[in-house]
Amino acid sequence: MTDISTGVTVRQATRGDTQGLISVLAEAFFDGPVADWLVPDPNDRRAVYQRYFEQALNHGLDKGHVDTTPDLSAVAIWYPRTDPEPKSAPVYPAAMEAATGVYAPKFTLLDSMFEAFHPSEPHHYLAYVAVDPEQQNRGIGAALLSHHHRQLDALGMPAYLEASNLRNRELYLRLGYRAGPPMILPTTGPTIWRMWRGQPNAARPAGFPESGLLPRRSAR
Repeated sequence: MTDISTGVTVRQATRGDTQGLISVLAEAFFDGPVADWLVPDPNDRRAVYQRYFEQALNHGLDKGHVDTTPDLSAVAIWYPRTDPEPKSAPVYPAAMEAATGVYAPKFTLLDSMFEAFHPSEPHHYLAYVAVDPEQQNRGIGAALLSHHHRQLDALGMPAYLEASNLRNRELYLRLGYRAGPPMILPTTGPTIWRMWRGQPNAARPAGFPESGLLPRRSAR
């Protein structure tokens, strides 16, 4: 489907897209506060991220729903969470350790925190969204998410994600998400903002405001 307002075509990803999309994920997430915390050494980070996102993408293709564009410049990995799920540690600890090596404790801790604070209300979970760094700031990521949001809105189904930086949080607010209570990772880790998108008067997790808009800091 092509978004008329942006001209971005979105389609469901297939196994044939794997190599291209792994590279997009690894490059898009390479810089940022979470990346610096997870793998402080940038020389190690590239190899670790290639292995980690190969695992993440394959898991999304097996268990979730993955959207992309015809040129593979962007990817979004969604998981339907429409039934109550028990809070648990990551379901693939051995694969996680093999992919991340000495950095496995932090990756496992991050996954465990995400799961511990995950809403129990039915929703679709945006685990990852990434745009090729050379294609960013062109509305591709917003178009990719809006494509799935329209399907969720037709079903009355909320969405949930975790934002790892202020720029992305502002984008999600514009797309209708509400910022809820943040998570702060230990050992000088970054702040993670939990975000929820749903119908205005529908049930929402505790701590999430009725409106996604936050007070803006006054100019000085």
